[in-house]
Amino acid sequence: MNFKKRESIYKKSLSLKLCFLISFLLISFISNEVNSQTLKDGWATLFNGKDLSGWKQLNGTAKYTVEKGEIIGTTKTNIPNSFLCTEKNYSDFILEFDVLVDPSINSGVQFRSNSLKSYRKGQVHGYQFELDPSDRGFSGGIYDEGRRAWIYPLSINPNRNKSFKNGVWNTCRIEAIGNSIRTWINGVQCSNLIDDLTSSGFIALQVHGIGTNESFAGKEIRWRNIRIKTNNLENERWIPDPYVKEMSYLINKLTQSEKDKGWRLLWDGKTSKGWRGAKLNHFPESGWDIKNGELTILATDGGESTGPGDIITEKVFSSFELELEFKITKGANSGIKYFVNPKLNKNSGSAIGCEFQILDDKNHPDAKAGINGNRTIGSLYDLISAENLSVPGRNKQFKGVDTWNKAKIIVKGDVVEHWLNNEKVVEYSRSSQMFRALVAYSKYKKWTEFGQWLSGHILLQDHGDTVHYRSIKIREFN
Repeated sequence: MNFKKRESIYKKSLSLKLCFLISFLLISFISNEVNSQTLKDGWATLFNGKDLSGWKQLNGTAKYTVEKGEIIGTTKTNIPNSFLCTEKNYSDFILEFDVLVDPSINSGVQFRSNSLKSYRKGQVHGYQFELDPSDRGFSGGIYDEGRRAWIYPLSINPNRNKSFKNGVWNTCRIEAIGNSIRTWINGVQCSNLIDDLTSSGFIALQVHGIGTNESFAGKEIRWRNIRIKTNNLENERWIPDPYVKEMSYLINKLTQSEKDKGWRLLWDGKTSKGWRGAKLNHFPESGWDIKNGELTILATDGGESTGPGDIITEKVFSSFELELEFKITKGANSGIKYFVNPKLNKNSGSAIGCEFQILDDKNHPDAKAGINGNRTIGSLYDLISAENLSVPGRNKQFKGVDTWNKAKIIVKGDVVEHWLNNEKVVEYSRSSQMFRALVAYSKYKKWTEFGQWLSGHILLQDHGDTVHYRSIKIREFN
């Protein structure tokens, strides 16, 4: 090769190197500008796309790997739930991530979660953004891992559980600011929770335990584009969907949204104001305890109104929505009655009215009495059995004894609904021929037009067992 040809090749090579260097510097400049913008906007990346730096694994031993900028969790038999947790804790934040879930398994993303030696030997517990590819469609709902189970099932908003798509990447968002927690999937709001139980904790990627089922082993959940923002959050919040129901777990308090919708506390959490004995003109002097924000009927002999007696509201109600929390002890029996007429039964026993049954179905014999379970928890006592009407095929969601459960009664004219832990379990019409027929063959048949009265008191029952109540609130309809 002659000198001139070599010189030409050298100049071309030098020119290419120079172009490469200029391009590199330009890309670096642009990258620095992007990084500066990212820093200015306040978003931070939780996953570097290369390894699991900044994360630690707790509880189960499912395999977590990194591949092509994705975190991959793989199911494994005979282990508990596994969690890949951030080493850092977060309080108020907005979290976004993409996820792809094998349609045969479920998963979740923990937030404001903790692992403490003092709590179940380090079991991870706290809020979980549900990933549910099944027909139930609860993705985007909020589950309280290791504590209260479902606190925002998507049965509350049945039209909002179709945003999650199987077989493709889904973009998810969590806004946890103060006591407000909202979630979105693919731009569609799923939940709107108000809760102040836990204000800070880590974020974790869950691989759910599969027990001994080998057919579910080796299934994958993939996460990518995990980023978080922890400052100037109000400017970044998305406008909430007004049709996504707010669910509050604040104790003996109302949110501003509840006040705007006409809710008021039916019990103030401190005194007996607004209540009296069903067969008295005052509140019972003993037997009903008011302490630590709880209204408690204390145990006596297990008999019906043989202790201090039932208590009723001083006011009467016709069309309304009543919501409260209750906690029963082992083997306990009680009830919430409505359309109560205290004048009908001046003798022994409870005052007369329609009853939302509260019962320990496993340990109280009344659960096996009556007909087809019409005396079990959530039932219209002795008339209509409770079953899950919100999610067909799913059991009633009673959370157990010594645990707080939500009860809700909705009355709109003649139509009545019972709800247990945010899922409907009874629906009937008080003026229907079917309801009248049920009454005619029950112990209520001697009370003329039972359950069809225009209005009545609300009652909390004394059935001789210890039962706790709190967060009793109501709104009335025109």
